[in-house]
Amino acid sequence: MFTLQNMAVSEYTSNHTVNNLSKVAGKVAIVTGGASGIGEATARLFADHGARMVVIADIQDELGNMVAASIGANRCSYVHCDVADEDQVKHLVESTVNIYGRVDIMFSNAGVASPSDQTILDLNFNEMDSLFAVNVRGMAACLKHAARAMLEKGVKGSIVCTSSVAGSHGRPKGTDYCMSKHAVVGLMRAASVQLAARGIRVNSVSPNGTVTPLAIKASGMSEGNLKERFRKYARLEGVDLTPKHVAEAVLFLASGDSEFITGHDLKVDGGFIG
Repeated sequence: MFTLQNMAVSEYTSNHTVNNLSKVAGKVAIVTGGASGIGEATARLFADHGARMVVIADIQDELGNMVAASIGANRCSYVHCDVADEDQVKHLVESTVNIYGRVDIMFSNAGVASPSDQTILDLNFNEMDSLFAVNVRGMAACLKHAARAMLEKGVKGSIVCTSSVAGSHGRPKGTDYCMSKHAVVGLMRAASVQLAARGIRVNSVSPNGTVTPLAIKASGMSEGNLKERFRKYARLEGVDLTPKHVAEAVLFLASGDSEFITGHDLKVDGGFIG
């Protein structure tokens, strides 16, 4: 017999399922570096959780357009943007506001890896400047223009930055990359204090070694070999870190589930082993 109690349980289960799949319902989100890896996984997750529009920004035009098309033109669009160029970042944010009315979420994810295994003894400053242009200046530009757009529209939004376990630990090599990711955490902490009074939350996510197209290209290793290598840097056994794991952490920080969390660096590291 179907009773009122059964009905209540059924209604709760239904609503609970809907809520679980609608964590960013109606939101307009920008995802830089969204054509592949962590950015792509996050763009897809935002769309799955009800985002009104996800704007993917990248310099990989063919991949970006393919990802946007696969998600659906009614839920996702692609914009070419090199975050090292502040004018392009400004245009990205302004065009999003002009078309969709606002920006609720900025996932500032675009970044590059060190082109060499330099130590401080052989640090190449030209390489460092090129890396900082993306990983640090580009990140700051994304935060600056997203925050301005949120303030102008009165949006109490969420900004999430991609850092790394390298942002809180030293490294035997890749000095410039390690420096850049420490800078991302510092930027996040400064911005979180400065924007808190306006209701804008700023956090970062710091993954352990993650097998992405960028990591495969930078390492010159196969996907399987790189996965085996990264296993050595985590204490947690039986789980390989994937872009989806990181995307789920970003979704948490972007959504109302973390509405009283700001200035936090969320480590997705499986108990990092330095």
